[in-house]
Amino acid sequence: MTSMPSFSVVRADAVEYMRLLPNESVDLIITDPAYESLEKYRAIGTTTRFKEEWFPIFGNDRFAEWFAQAYRVLRKDRHLYMFCDAETMFVAKPIGEASGFKFWKPLVWDKVNIGMGYHYRNRYEFVLFFEKGSRKLADLGVADVITCKRVRGGYPTEKPVEVASVLVSQSAQPGETVLDTFCGSGALLEAAVRRGCDARGCDVMDKAVALTRARLADAGGVEARMGLLA
Repeated sequence: MTSMPSFSVVRADAVEYMRLLPNESVDLIITDPAYESLEKYRAIGTTTRFKEEWFPIFGNDRFAEWFAQAYRVLRKDRHLYMFCDAETMFVAKPIGEASGFKFWKPLVWDKVNIGMGYHYRNRYEFVLFFEKGSRKLADLGVADVITCKRVRGGYPTEKPVEVASVLVSQSAQPGETVLDTFCGSGALLEAAVRRGCDARGCDVMDKAVALTRARLADAGGVEARMGLLA
């Protein structure tokens, strides 16, 4: 009988959480940091939907320590995906490479409908695709543009489970462990649990942790009761 996927989600800083994880203890990292440029766009009024509810940003000056820990905890021959905008891509890519990752390419999430913006309105987001060692994708025929409508009225910057499911299915097998250090709404880890993977994650917001725990339980996951690293 196949065991149910487990999950553990705690309130913690992304880097400090990873410092507690053993070397090479996770099989896939997929995450969506609250990148610095979001706050800039919010300040000038191009992300007006975030006026009432927001979360602390993860500064660009912290990416070096984040990537260093991500490289340490990720097993060899595994993948890392990071959602970001164009501005953050130019910051994160060279730091990830300096940490030891191979950068393959930016994938594009096409949101179908246009959003906010002044100079060509936003319709897409990047997903940076990194690799540690060498691991073949499950399906080499999948395109580098993933088309899926954005989530409306959900948690701020929430990602569709359908987009995350493409990435998890490409880079993780059932029974492997998937990590998200900025779990937010829990959508990325929900894709992992539905794939049959164990999910591990953290967020600095109590609301995000509670939402993610509930979401993963609804998806069929069993909460680990053996501490932070269970």
